[in-house]
Amino acid sequence: MATADLWFDPLCPFAWITSRWIREVEQVRDIEVQWHVMSLAYLNKDKDIPQDYRDLLSGAERPVRVAIKIAQEHDNAQLGEWYTAIGTRHHNNGEELTRETAAAALADAGLPAGLIDAWDDESLDAAVAASHHEGMDPVGDEVGTPTIHINGSAFFGPVLSKIPRGEEAGELWDGAVAVAKFPYFYELKRSRTGDLDFS
Repeated sequence: MATADLWFDPLCPFAWITSRWIREVEQVRDIEVQWHVMSLAYLNKDKDIPQDYRDLLSGAERPVRVAIKIAQEHDNAQLGEWYTAIGTRHHNNGEELTRETAAAALADAGLPAGLIDAWDDESLDAAVAASHHEGMDPVGDEVGTPTIHINGSAFFGPVLSKIPRGEEAGELWDGAVAVAKFPYFYELKRSRTGDLDFS
């Protein structure tokens, strides 16, 4: 069985689209998916980034803390369900990533309401950093999210502007598996055009 380990921050729209692609792949290919936590706030804390992006990342560590607490206390499938719930609320429905949204997503996923206490628990930041490095370090420097490990091979991407559905999702997965077989393959890239489509 092929494996897909996907690292996410609930804030990232590109990780959201890639994660929905993986959900589609699960319907048409025999794969095992594991969900993992990364942090855009941690990734960019020492980088020279535009002020508007710095402002966007203000407080972004808080929903990530909730995610890592779920990962510590519940099974991986439940982490995936919470990510689906909060991602749907944020990316599809336009809700802000507030404490209230994170709490509502816990209810959506059938998880204990008390997990929201992780929101302000700075003691969880070390576990977030450890999970982050587990996903990001094998990819290398100057990458972000989505980050995916396919059968153990780590990549930044795929960066998608819309969600492939059905067999189209499977065909893209087949291509990703094919290039992941080659340890000397590193990158295919082109400029992104068009708006993001979460439908």
